[in-house]
Amino acid sequence: MEQVEPWYSFIWFSPSVWNSYTWEHLPFLYALAALPVLFLMRWLLRHYFNQKLPVALVKSDLKSSPITWLRFVPEVLLMVVVALVLVALARPQRTNEKVDQWTEGIDIMLAIDISQSMQIQDFTPDRLAAAKNVARDFINGRFQDRIGIVVFSGDAFSLAPLTTDYALLNSYIQDLSFDMIESRGTAIGSALAVATNRMRESESKSKVCILLSDGDNNAGNIDPITAAELAAAYGIKLYTIIVGKEGLVPFGKDYFGRPNMVENTIDETTMRKIAAIGGGQFFRVTDNAALQQVFDRIDQYEKAEIKETRFKDTSDFYFIYLRWAMVIWITWLFLKSSFMANLLQD
Repeated sequence: MEQVEPWYSFIWFSPSVWNSYTWEHLPFLYALAALPVLFLMRWLLRHYFNQKLPVALVKSDLKSSPITWLRFVPEVLLMVVVALVLVALARPQRTNEKVDQWTEGIDIMLAIDISQSMQIQDFTPDRLAAAKNVARDFINGRFQDRIGIVVFSGDAFSLAPLTTDYALLNSYIQDLSFDMIESRGTAIGSALAVATNRMRESESKSKVCILLSDGDNNAGNIDPITAAELAAAYGIKLYTIIVGKEGLVPFGKDYFGRPNMVENTIDETTMRKIAAIGGGQFFRVTDNAALQQVFDRIDQYEKAEIKETRFKDTSDFYFIYLRWAMVIWITWLFLKSSFMANLLQD
């Protein structure tokens, strides 16, 4: 039960504490407004109907003294006791609603091209850096999805298995470089095969592979179409993204600091077929903003339903005000038989 301060602390009467309460039986709290009227009526009835003894006094002996006001102390204490009982009956509480979110999750494999052509600077600062930025944003936007990473150039290997450790995945993305694979080229088929091998034993209801590349399949020993059909047989949805422009593109600088222009070719037909076989979509992007938009779209397409479990943790505080009422009531009983209630009455 939530209780930081001891029950006898005056903090329980502060406005901040009272504002934090919810009240189980609010009408008892409204009854507090009638207390002063009831006690005033009680005092008037006692004043007019109590037995009075005529006493003859000389006018000079009638003197007013502040001590005569003490006769009201027992009445005030009794009113406070009743008020505290009403507060306790209103049952002050604090309720903390907790929400547990969970989802069955999606298995997602990112297959990222790290071939030398990804250094081309038609993206800012280059194609690979742009791909790394959007991949990090994509990972950070997921919730309880298992994500893995496959990198490929002239060969392909699994950089990270399916995991929900997004911090680890971000560190892997950050460390992506062009020299991670020695063999040159673009092995798209091998990348799909490695991704499929990582996901084939997954029991997730939804399995997705996002393949990002900028060129033709010119390496590896597996045909991309065959690899795509194998992935589809395991229920893996394939999204393919081609990054970069076709034709002359800037790649490095010459002696005078001017950009070198190189010829870039793209096999759009094969990438379209891969996406069609895998039941996904094909995208072609030519700048950073378009690449970000594509990943945002895929992020929306592949959202798992997030389910919530809500439960309330309720703490009662009525006993604090009952204890205060008991202490003040005992004090009232003592004063009721003292000179305040007897000798000083009118």
